Amino acid sequence: ELQDWYKKFVTECPSGTLFFHEFRRFCGVLDNEEAAEYIENLFRAFDKNGDNTIDFLEYVAALNLVLRGNLEHKLKWTFKVYDKDGNGCIDKAELLGIVESIYRLKAACRKQPDDGTPLLSPEEVVDRIFQLVDENGDGHLSLDEFIDGARKDKWVMKMLQMDVNPGSWINEQRRKSA
Repeated sequence: ELQDWYKKFVTECPSGTLFFHEFRRFCGVLDNEEAAEYIENLFRAFDKNGDNTIDFLEYVAALNLVLRGNLEHKLKWTFKVYDKDGNGCIDKAELLGIVESIYRLKAACRKQPDDGTPLLSPEEVVDRIFQLVDENGDGHLSLDEFIDGARKDKWVMKMLQMDVNPGSWINEQRRKSA
């Protein structure tokens, strides 16, 4: 699978540097405004050095983590995606933006669960996550609170990992746009 991603990167980006607009095309979501915020967050997480481009090493490192990383590494990466301002913690507005973005993208989030529990709005999801995970009550989730909360509560894990598999999501988008 990694070899396929390499071929794709080299074919679509022979310069070895991927800019945001190219990343959107690469992911097959150029005309999908619902995906714009999600893709922007993914791009920022892939761009380790913050130079607003993704080089092949950043690309491979991120994909390797996403495709093969252990749970803690994936949660750390997800935390980085959610921490839009890069200040080391996630506030309610950041989490709400991500949850709303994912709700727009993933129809499964909008369906009534099979177990009969009521469907939660993005605001209710965020409030519940903060209620369960924000141990010190400061209105911000630290990396430790994020990881500990995900490990302690299956529902929190499910909600925090809604987008932990961007590789399959990107593949799905590319199939739709082909």
